[in-house]
Amino acid sequence: MARQPLGLWIIGAKGGVATTVMTGLAGLARGAIQPTGLVTELDPFTRLGLVPCGDIVVGGHDIRPGRLGDEARRMWAESRAIDPGLLAEAEPFFAAVEPRVRPGTVVAAGEKIRELADQTVAAVVETPRQAVARIRADIEGFARAEHLRHVVVVNLASTEPPPERPIPADFRQLEPLLDDPAACPLPASSLYALAAIEAGASYVNFTPSTGATPPALSRLALDHRIAHAGCDGKTGETLLKSVLAPMFAARHLEVMSWVGHNIFGNMDGRVLDDPRNKAAKVKSKDHLLASILGYPPQTHVSIEYIRSLGDWKTAWDHVHFRGFLGTPMTFQFIWQGCDSILAAPLVIDLVRLVDRAHDAGETGALEWLACFFKSPLAVTEQDFSKQFSMLEVWARGHARS
Repeated sequence: MARQPLGLWIIGAKGGVATTVMTGLAGLARGAIQPTGLVTELDPFTRLGLVPCGDIVVGGHDIRPGRLGDEARRMWAESRAIDPGLLAEAEPFFAAVEPRVRPGTVVAAGEKIRELADQTVAAVVETPRQAVARIRADIEGFARAEHLRHVVVVNLASTEPPPERPIPADFRQLEPLLDDPAACPLPASSLYALAAIEAGASYVNFTPSTGATPPALSRLALDHRIAHAGCDGKTGETLLKSVLAPMFAARHLEVMSWVGHNIFGNMDGRVLDDPRNKAAKVKSKDHLLASILGYPPQTHVSIEYIRSLGDWKTAWDHVHFRGFLGTPMTFQFIWQGCDSILAAPLVIDLVRLVDRAHDAGETGALEWLACFFKSPLAVTEQDFSKQFSMLEVWARGHARS
């Protein structure tokens, strides 16, 4: 007998990554595209009994105006990234999802993100507690209306500024602050995470925003027996750092400095043009080298918004290292990729894997998903090959005959 479908609830449902995920799910369900980029289509993950892509029902929150299909078509009109035929064939999928997209919240989202909001969304006055209750009700209503066995909430919203005030480590101290917007230290991403936990949904933070990282929320997730993962999807330059830095360490070459310049032009780039929002992203991209090398080289990470690039991003890295006899040498690389095309298959992978972990009764931070993130939860290992081995070991232990 067929199982009930799985729900995917996306925070930032009208964004480039989200609509690319939907385009991909529509194409995969029809057998119209190959699963290139999907880790879960490799062995040993094909033996896990993962949910088929055609059994994933999508809904979500967003604060922006506009329709899903219009946003998806920007991937061709502005970035030449998705074939127009695939977008046209995905129109029925977008039409089905559209009624399931609910207004998000701008409570504690930061000024830059508030500027992007539809006027009707920006005009809503609510306390953090009211926002959490409304978001939770939307997720629970989605699960009931679509007869879902489980919901995975994925944060794909724009990067918010870091919290301005300390977040109490005990939820009992944090909970009363939800009634006062001036006193509550939780940013919007954490309000979404709290709503997901209270709704009994698994949670994935694909952004560098705070999400479920505060100890109070991590503890609450354990208390509610919720699985969660994050933070900040590792798709480009940082992925290469986590692959290349171990090479320098293994060959006993001293990395003296590592400089990375990043330019891109999508909505994420526009939001990161604000120094407050950029701070969270730079921190996420810049911390792993010292962990891998065992010492902190001089580093510099720049992120610049270049509107004409659309969804394409370019990273130029300059590595200055010292070899035998103290001789200095350099290594340089250029990474050019389409942001949403790189991210979307990983989102689908994470949804399927987190759902499988939920089926297995796993709760709390899923450390074996570290290879998907720049700042993985509950893990100090940053070497990509070692992280991927953790994922393979877990998969082999959960294979179904």
